[in-house]
Amino acid sequence: MGKTEKTEKILTFNSLYQQYVYLGLPLDTIDVKTQFTIHNLKSIHADLPYKSPVYRANFYSFVFVKEGHGKYTTDDKTFRTEPGTIYFTNPGHYKSFQWDDMKEIYLVTMSETFLKENVHPNIFDEFSFLLAETVPARTVKPEMFAEFEQLYRQIDKEYLSGSPYKNKLIGSLFVVLLLKIKEYFWLEYNPIYEGNRSSQIVKTFKKTLEQHYRDLIKGAEKKVFRVQDYADAQHLHPNYLNNVIKTKTGKSIGAWIADKTIAEAKSLLQNSSTSIKEIAWQLGFPESTHFSNYFKKHTDLSPISYRKQAGQPES
Repeated sequence: MGKTEKTEKILTFNSLYQQYVYLGLPLDTIDVKTQFTIHNLKSIHADLPYKSPVYRANFYSFVFVKEGHGKYTTDDKTFRTEPGTIYFTNPGHYKSFQWDDMKEIYLVTMSETFLKENVHPNIFDEFSFLLAETVPARTVKPEMFAEFEQLYRQIDKEYLSGSPYKNKLIGSLFVVLLLKIKEYFWLEYNPIYEGNRSSQIVKTFKKTLEQHYRDLIKGAEKKVFRVQDYADAQHLHPNYLNNVIKTKTGKSIGAWIADKTIAEAKSLLQNSSTSIKEIAWQLGFPESTHFSNYFKKHTDLSPISYRKQAGQPES
């Protein structure tokens, strides 16, 4: 099956509420007024075993398995879930799950907006592991799991309260939970060394970038993609995509776009007789003067000067 065909058939959910509506699961434990949820999955899955379809979730999920067994798949990785298993997934991955039996399995979900507004404004600086592409499940000893249980139960209590400070209280407790995850599992994690080339989000972004500029040069595309367009291509929030790209490659999406634009411009100036006006149009600049200023800003040379240095006649 080709990538395009697979993407078209994959379900995409922007919230757990949207996911549960589609799957026909109970909605009683979901507060639609906040971009945060927590509940014991036992109250959701009355009939077991339960197997989900493959889908793409554009939100964060944290799972704490105290008593239960099943299986979880993220992209091409599958692992068993058993008592003491803790794992999380971040936006954009292909996922599916199966539960064979359960007594207590807590699921916590939230949006990036909730994390930034209530947990930490610079969430990815403080907790860079949230951007990890490879997130293995961990099965811990009962005494360690008990520390997490105490925290998620307190979060659940605040979630069910009517306090006007509910989100802030949840955010403060979740900071502690994230610090515990960082301490036990990700203390030495540095996303820069995770393997930029193997990151599916980075690979897909680079592939889309390359294809888009080929389409521009051929005239098949006339509008230059912005960050939102690249985010839409992967069903991701633009801020999240930009954070992933910048953290894993050291360059923002804007920098990648600028570098690619200049590289294509240099190639056309050096290897073709296409007029500067036509090159500007091909690369999405409505005016050749705008293109000339942009090119000079990034190379210290005007397009005419660069072409002259390359031995091409002026045009």
